[in-house]
Order: sequence, then structure tokens, then C-alpha cells
Amino acid sequence: MGNWRENRLLGGDKMDYWQVKQKQSLPLEAKIVMSQQRIREWYDHFNGRVYVSFSGGKDSTVLLDLVREIYPRVPAVFADTGLEFPEIRDFVKETDNVTWITPSMSFKKVLEVYGYPVVSKEQAKYIYEVRNTKSEKLRNKRLYGQLSKTGTLTGAISKKWQYLIGSDIKISERCCDIMKKRPFAKYEKETGRVGILGVMAGEGSQRKETLSIHGCNAFDLKRPQSRPLTFWLEEDIWSYINKKSLSFSKIYDLGYPRTGCMFCMFGVHLEKEPNRFQLMKKTHPKQYKYCMEKLGLNKILDILNVSYQ
Repeated sequence: MGNWRENRLLGGDKMDYWQVKQKQSLPLEAKIVMSQQRIREWYDHFNGRVYVSFSGGKDSTVLLDLVREIYPRVPAVFADTGLEFPEIRDFVKETDNVTWITPSMSFKKVLEVYGYPVVSKEQAKYIYEVRNTKSEKLRNKRLYGQLSKTGTLTGAISKKWQYLIGSDIKISERCCDIMKKRPFAKYEKETGRVGILGVMAGEGSQRKETLSIHGCNAFDLKRPQSRPLTFWLEEDIWSYINKKSLSFSKIYDLGYPRTGCMFCMFGVHLEKEPNRFQLMKKTHPKQYKYCMEKLGLNKILDILNVSYQ
């Protein structure tokens, strides 16, 4: 390996909170240059055995263009979970060189076996653990928290959501793992390729923590991942799309700020009305009816005190 690779493996790409903020304030042209440098490093390190994780959303659309501007033959991989908006699926079908992969379990089966995705991945996981763990230590940690080095309690179910522990609905964070992560892991094992993901640091504290530990190019993870858009902002994505006159999914023209899985309830309690389900009732009445009547999301949203009509 050359020196730049050694620097990366030694943590040269790691960024703390203020370094992330600094890079987020840079002009778009500078971000393009930095992102493509990380893409080149990733591609060279793995001798071209890479792929782009392509959701059909705006972020991965920009990522795919950045990658293929340098390496036109890098494949894109789309997880066909059956949960995507039809506009997303149509857009993916129009994109060249995309491999479709599928989960081994349906979403409905995931709900039956593990439970519904509510509140957030973290909180759903904590609730699932309290209900299912045999460890009294873990149970107490999730109920009361654990004192951190800074003197704050961490790792507990929020007081706001502790009432869900005694509810009669199954709850877990497992859907994303089963519907997306496992199919991608299988693809990587079968092909020997490693992923390039279109995620940004602004999308969650866990992603910021991952960035500070592993950097944009996380060579040292068990499943190595490159995240060259980490320091981009939402406005950068749209500026790039406009700058390059890129095509994008028509779902955004219907008023959806983000795409994701149609039936996911993570974060819906934080949305201003009309929230995703109220909007879905108007734009996709067939899928809305399936959500509420077949999957029983109406009962879950009632328990969460979230409007959906």
C-alpha cells in the first residue's frame, strides 16, 4: 500500500464534530473534489471490486453520478424490498447497470416475527431487548440507563416511550437488517465487492459517531463501507442535481422530502402535518389502505398518538 492508504487505515480520514461542521460549510465544488478523491481511494484500495448502494433516492442518485463520472462501469445495487414507492421503482428501472437483490423474508412476516418499526431504530431496539432479554443487567440498563464518563445516563428507553413496553404490539428495529442489510451482505459475499453508500452526517448522531471513529472510508469495519457524501448537506444534493441536470425520481414532485420504505414508522411522530401517511392517503390510496388495514398501522399510530387521516 502507498502512504495515503496507510494514512487512511491509521485514521487520516476521521473527523470530529467541528471538522465535520467545517467541511459542511465548504462550497459545492470543493465537496465534489473531496468526495471523488475518497471514491478513487476506495476504488484503488479494492482494485475496482466496488459497487454503489442505490436506493433510487436523490442522495444515491448524486452518488452514482459522482462515481460513474470517474468509473462508468461500477455497478449499482438496489434492494427490492417491496416497500418502495412505485415512483422509486420506476426510476431504478430506468437506470443503467443496476442489480436487483431481494430479502428472504417479507415485511409482513418480519412484523409478525419481530415487530413494528416505531419511534427510532435505537428506541425500538431497546424496547425489544427489555421484552426479550434474559439478562437482568441489560434490562436494567434499558430501563434506567447507564452512567457515562460525562456523568449522563445513556442507553435507556426514553421516559416518553416507556409506556410502549407494556403495550400489546410487537416492536423491534429488525426490519432494516432483514430487508436490506442481509441482502447486501449476501451480495458482497457472492461477488467480493464492497459498498459505497450515499449517507450524510446530518442524518443522525450514530452516523456522526461512526464518522469520528472510522472516517468516510471505513476500511477497518467488518464490512468495509465508503461514505463519500458524509459532509454534504441537503442543499448540496439539490444544487448538484440542478448543476448536472440529473434526472431523479418523480416521488419528490409529489411533496415527499425523503423516500425510504413506504410503511416505516420511524420518526413519523416528529413530522409536521401532513405527515408521510397523511400524504400517502392522498398520493397512493391503494398503498395507504394496505398499510392501515392489512398491516395494522392504524392501530399502531393510534397508540403512538400520531394522526394518519
